Amino acid sequence: MPLLAQWAESAQATLRPLLATYARWWRRQSPARQDRFATLGPLFSVMLFLAAIVLAFWYLRNEELERETEAVKRDTEIAQQQVRLRLIENQEQLARMAREVVTRQISPQDFAAQAMAFARERPEVTHITWLNAQRDRRASISSTGFQANHLMVPGSGDPSMPSVGNAPDQAFILAKERRQTAYSGAFRDAIGSLVFQVHVPLVDRNGFGGVLIAEYGVEALLRYYVPNEVTARHPMAIVDDTTLLASTSGPPDPRVNERALIAHDVPLSPAFNGLRLRGTGYRTSIGLISNTLFWMVVALAVLTVWMLLGTWRHMRRRLHMQNALLAETNFRRAMENSMLTGMRALDMESRIAYVNPSFCAMTGFTEAELLGCRPPFPFWPRDRLDENQRLLDQEMQGRSPSGGVEVKVMRKDGSVFDARMYVSPLVDPKGKQTGWMTSMTNITEAKRVRDQLSASHERFTTVLEGLDAAVSVVSVPAQELLFANRSYRVWFGAENEGHLALAQEPVRPAELQGDSVDDASGLPAQELTDASGAGIGTTPREVYVDSVDRWFDVRTRYLQWTDGRLAQMLIATDITQRRAAEQQAQVQAEKAQVTSRLITMGEMASSVAHELNQPLTAITNYCNGMISRVKGDTIAKDDLLAALEKTSKQAQRAGQVIHRIRAFVKKSEPQRVPAQAANIVDDAVELASFELRRRNVQLHTYVAQRLPALSVDPILIEQVLLNLLKNAAEAIDNAKLPPSRRHVELRVVPRHMPDQGGTIEFAVTDTGPGLPEEVLDRMFEAFYSTKTDGLGIGLGLCRSIVESHKGRLRAENLYNGELLSGCRFSFTIPVDAKPADTAAHPLMASNP
Repeated sequence: MPLLAQWAESAQATLRPLLATYARWWRRQSPARQDRFATLGPLFSVMLFLAAIVLAFWYLRNEELERETEAVKRDTEIAQQQVRLRLIENQEQLARMAREVVTRQISPQDFAAQAMAFARERPEVTHITWLNAQRDRRASISSTGFQANHLMVPGSGDPSMPSVGNAPDQAFILAKERRQTAYSGAFRDAIGSLVFQVHVPLVDRNGFGGVLIAEYGVEALLRYYVPNEVTARHPMAIVDDTTLLASTSGPPDPRVNERALIAHDVPLSPAFNGLRLRGTGYRTSIGLISNTLFWMVVALAVLTVWMLLGTWRHMRRRLHMQNALLAETNFRRAMENSMLTGMRALDMESRIAYVNPSFCAMTGFTEAELLGCRPPFPFWPRDRLDENQRLLDQEMQGRSPSGGVEVKVMRKDGSVFDARMYVSPLVDPKGKQTGWMTSMTNITEAKRVRDQLSASHERFTTVLEGLDAAVSVVSVPAQELLFANRSYRVWFGAENEGHLALAQEPVRPAELQGDSVDDASGLPAQELTDASGAGIGTTPREVYVDSVDRWFDVRTRYLQWTDGRLAQMLIATDITQRRAAEQQAQVQAEKAQVTSRLITMGEMASSVAHELNQPLTAITNYCNGMISRVKGDTIAKDDLLAALEKTSKQAQRAGQVIHRIRAFVKKSEPQRVPAQAANIVDDAVELASFELRRRNVQLHTYVAQRLPALSVDPILIEQVLLNLLKNAAEAIDNAKLPPSRRHVELRVVPRHMPDQGGTIEFAVTDTGPGLPEEVLDRMFEAFYSTKTDGLGIGLGLCRSIVESHKGRLRAENLYNGELLSGCRFSFTIPVDAKPADTAAHPLMASNP
């Protein structure tokens, strides 16, 4: 007892600090985390319990397996010992008979008598045969103990007779060579039984004299010499390397899992002829997976874990719901307290069950004064009690109009104001109506504004009459002209044909779904003053009307007319002068493009002259050489033809240069066609190469493979590329850079831009001195140039061309660390680029 008390005190002293630490840690946790740990504790205990059960099952299974394996091994060795003793006993008896035969102490008749006695006492022996050295049968006794003249007859095809290549022959040869007893392998005899033989050699002074053969039946050997108590416990079988030869339990059950078998093999001694004695046992369970009790425990543990997890999730869901309910309650309370609409709830007996602060503020009564009141309510005007009672009865019967009712409400101080009330039923979660909810809005100011709007309608109509734009309204679908201002009547008269001609589309009532209607006025002023606002059919269009020979900017939208009918309003602004100005701007832009190309070719004149000078010089040399040789009659016909062909090639080269320049500067109408970026780059590089070679600048070109086609004007894009390449070459040449830095790179690759989508980027990168920051800010301004002889229209025109194709032109300096290492101009063209609007760029506008 003292030891136990001492141990308890020691344990308490050890656990007390741990418990104190745990208590402090637990108190620091939030209630939510405490609930979570309280739920996870049982879950962890269940998992530990399940692990202990699994280990216990695993230990018991292994112990059972070891016991069953030892039992199978023990019974197999017992059976082996019984069979071994029997075979040794038979072998010794046959050896005795062999000695008597060799010493000629017995005659064949005496041998037959002894063999009969031997066979009758040994049911496993099928027959005993005496063969001489030449394999001739001297005597043969069957298992019944009688002379068997049909056995072991040479040439009869008996499988038991030693013949070339069979199992008895191998045993016969082995006994002859070794002069020792030999056992044959298993084989099938004449009747199909599985047997094996023992060959006892007959050796005398003259040498090998033959053999005594005893043939054993494999099944009989198992049946008679394996103890019954062994076979009752475990099946025994004789097998070879691959086949089951005999078994005490018949063929194996294919339904039995091989993993459930416990087998132990021992050699069949003293035969050692490849046969093995196999004992077989079965596990009561293969493993944990097939154990029913285990799965019951697992199922219960999983169910417990699932319930604990479900409880934990339910607790978390309840906590979230409580928090959400609290937040929703606070939100609704804040919303009700802050809203200007008064809310009142009536039960089914017409008692006031709820009012919000706005309702109290409107009427001047407190919540305590209103709750529980019955009709007539204190906020009803005394001169309208009957009317308000009728409206209340109508409300309680559920016949209040959906648009609300307009009533008079009296404040506590006696003042009266106009209000609109909307009524809806109160339904509980079970679907049962418990009362009525009424919302009340003070419309005194709204009525005043409506009166003012009605008064201003005439003034607004006067403004419409003074507009230069034609304003008309046509009903849908009757297409009746409901309104037309003075400008419309001047151009189109008082008929609806002008409206229909400007609209250019049939009116579809299915599209007239919108809430942009001002019920407080006859003609919506907001829609007229903000015609480009949100709505149906507000996209502006440019329409040409033959009857008045004018262009109009037309905007339409649908609205509700004063009588409730749907109508289409149209505003048409005369833009004939603007169109003429745009056409003039287009002509000037085209001239600017041609002028820019001519200026570019003028700046490249020396380079072009150098390119043309080479083929022309070659032509002159070839012609002078041919003239000299013709005069001297020293030229053959073949040499003359070769010289003429070379002259023709040089002339074609000069013609290609002139043709390319002519195509570039040719005045033509801008038009977009599907074009490949590679072809545009090739044409631009061909022209730019003149200037680049003259300035000793190397050009590196990379065009990505499988680029999609672009809908562009190839000449305009080629003009942009040529201008950028020429500027890059000039920047490098003017900076007097060494040959190692005189490089220009042109890259054409696909690129996805956030604001443009799929595009193809053309980038020209040089290794020149770059551009100052002030130049980068102003380089695209019109007539701004850093060149002494520059006009300042090149880059501005390039930007206009790129933007007319819905692209972007950018410029940036390149840095190697903090060192300026070059400049990069790039522009992108959208893959699905379509012509820009006429208003966006007059360059691409088409004539009417």
